[in-house]
Amino acid sequence: MNTTLNTETRSGRGKNSARELRRNGRIPGVVYGSAGSNASANSVAVSVDPADLTDILRSDTGVNTLIGLSVDGAAPDQVLIKDYQVGPLSRALLHVDFYRVAMDRVLTVTVPVVLTGEAHGVKVQGGLIDFVQRDVDIECLPSEIPESLTIDVSPLTIGQGVRLSELLEGVSWQAVTDTDTLLVHVIASKLEEEAAGDEEEGDGDAVATADGAKADDKGDKSGD
Repeated sequence: MNTTLNTETRSGRGKNSARELRRNGRIPGVVYGSAGSNASANSVAVSVDPADLTDILRSDTGVNTLIGLSVDGAAPDQVLIKDYQVGPLSRALLHVDFYRVAMDRVLTVTVPVVLTGEAHGVKVQGGLIDFVQRDVDIECLPSEIPESLTIDVSPLTIGQGVRLSELLEGVSWQAVTDTDTLLVHVIASKLEEEAAGDEEEGDGDAVATADGAKADDKGDKSGD
């Protein structure tokens, strides 16, 4: 997703200035020069409409949304959200940081993993989905950031799973997270495990009883 966001420069700094901004329906933010070690170079203090920012954060791409950010009506720079803060109780947006990105440079982002379908191991075999890894780190160009990595779990049976290595075919990104990482698998439910344990105990009793019967038979024969 590529969207636009209009911001305004702000001169005030500190808590009092931030509170005044929020009372006026805006929140403070900073646009940094880059995501690297010189991120503070050419940084600009801005104010942002929290409603516009909320729409971006709630979109499918969320913090990975490539934003055309304009300051005071100037030509937009391409930015990503670096960080944002919300109130501990109100959950209202309090502050946001952006960083400018070069469209021809690879960057590292964290992308969510999304599951679709109902696993055969759950629907038919009574197992449970264990969603082990809900996001992964990848490298790609800013214009090629995927909304998510989608896994169809429909064919999975109990004991089967999907690793990151199985999602690499035909993609425009490279994995940073270990490709052997297990993302999701289907496990047996506790009830099934207990039932299997009971069956094993029952088999053991049957063997013991049979052995006992043989021993008794031998004892009877010896008595005769």
